[in-house]
Amino acid sequence: MVTNSLAFVFPGQGSQSVGMLSDLAETYPDIKLTFQQASDALERDLWALAQEGPAEQLGLTQNTQPLVLTAGVALWRVWQSQSSIVPAFMSGHSLGEYTALVCGDSLDFIEAVKLVERRASFMQQAVPPGEGAMAAILGLDIEQLINICVQSAQGDVVAAVNYNAPGQVVIAGNTAAVERAIEAAKAAGAKRALPLPVSVPSHCDLMRPAAEQLASAMSAIEFKLPTATVFHNTDVTSHQQGDEIKQALTEQLYTPVRWTETIQKLAVNNVTCVVECGPGKVLTGLNKRIDKSLELHSMGDEKSFNKTLEAFT
Repeated sequence: MVTNSLAFVFPGQGSQSVGMLSDLAETYPDIKLTFQQASDALERDLWALAQEGPAEQLGLTQNTQPLVLTAGVALWRVWQSQSSIVPAFMSGHSLGEYTALVCGDSLDFIEAVKLVERRASFMQQAVPPGEGAMAAILGLDIEQLINICVQSAQGDVVAAVNYNAPGQVVIAGNTAAVERAIEAAKAAGAKRALPLPVSVPSHCDLMRPAAEQLASAMSAIEFKLPTATVFHNTDVTSHQQGDEIKQALTEQLYTPVRWTETIQKLAVNNVTCVVECGPGKVLTGLNKRIDKSLELHSMGDEKSFNKTLEAFT
């Protein structure tokens, strides 16, 4: 039963943790089955990596992207097995956009797992380790932060790339420029300005070479009309044609994730309940700051999953 007031959203990198989904896997076979399918496709044991870590390995882009995608799809499959409720809307934060497209029946799961692993490789190749960075800036308005980035660039790249919630923006670019922007943000009164533990500076101009490679890799992949309305990060718009979806995914690599606007767009479309489908509850925290009127749920562990399930029965 499609519920027009319901949206499912899927997290991206940063939501992973060692041991994720372990309790749910004991109850729901679909968890390990989904991870086994992804492991077979990539010829490496993703479940063992997710359960044993170490955390540093989970944090490597080429591991994180297939892991988080697989976890989101696994949870979606469990939801489907336990509930007849289907969301009318879906969206995902950065990598989570691929999860949304899989769960919205636009992109084949195995194709997606292989694609995001290649995406991660393209991103890492575009900027060698140590040459790029990201940082979270809290307590400044967007225009103020954009000006700080312009002043801090000094011939390098640094830009606001994740509009996560009011007063919470992530910047990315060349390491030296990001460090200058961090210091400038602190001087301007930011509540916090701290580097993030990531290996690539996503969603900025440094990712344009990776975007070109991604576009080429997607040329042979079929994207179908999504069964749910999927809002994309780069333009906060839903697309029905495969070529349009590919273009949105390509541009996503070097343009900002407009998450605040995405949640606002859901609310404008009469969504009253948003469920985070993936490990952790990062998006639920952001969504609460964006629109306090929304009913919010996460389901990254057995307790939260059961609580969400009960809310719809």
